[in-house]
Amino acid sequence: MLISLTDYAVGAAVATDLVNTSPTVRSTTGEALPGPDTLAAFLAGHDLRLDARPSPDYDMQQVHLFRREVRAILETATEEHAVAGGMVLVKRACLAPVLRRDADGGWQWYVPTAPGASLPDELAALIGIGLLGVVRTLGHERFRPCATPGCRGVFVDTSRAGRRRYCMPGLCGNRVNVANHRARQRIESVTR
Repeated sequence: MLISLTDYAVGAAVATDLVNTSPTVRSTTGEALPGPDTLAAFLAGHDLRLDARPSPDYDMQQVHLFRREVRAILETATEEHAVAGGMVLVKRACLAPVLRRDADGGWQWYVPTAPGASLPDELAALIGIGLLGVVRTLGHERFRPCATPGCRGVFVDTSRAGRRRYCMPGLCGNRVNVANHRARQRIESVTR
């Protein structure tokens, strides 16, 4: 697998979505990655073409343990700790950077992963590079907890404005909006 050094948002998005597949975050629906089929769908949903692929007998415990590592990095208190954690992930499977032409013919830096690297190690490389890119480009303050009351989700905000508030905007953001709407309706019905 070749990982672009300039497209940190990909690794950050995978980190956010992977961490938020946990039953810790999805307390009402449970584990979002119970087996190799859901893991394959997760990878496809991110358009990831890893060299390693989940098979029917794949040990999902490796991915679940790796997910905890990523969450720990997203919850670090300092950027030094985030960088140290990102470096640990990168070292799991990354080889020396290479300069290659991209699809438009321009030169880009890429980091290949080691041949035969496991799926969690390839994900570690992608996520590690993404998280290090976020710290360098946007700052550690972009690693955040979800603003929804009671949600245990965390995320990396790679938006231009840096105002993202929810780990899963379509879920947590909607919950808050619905709750606010219902509260306004109750107030309006009382004041009528």
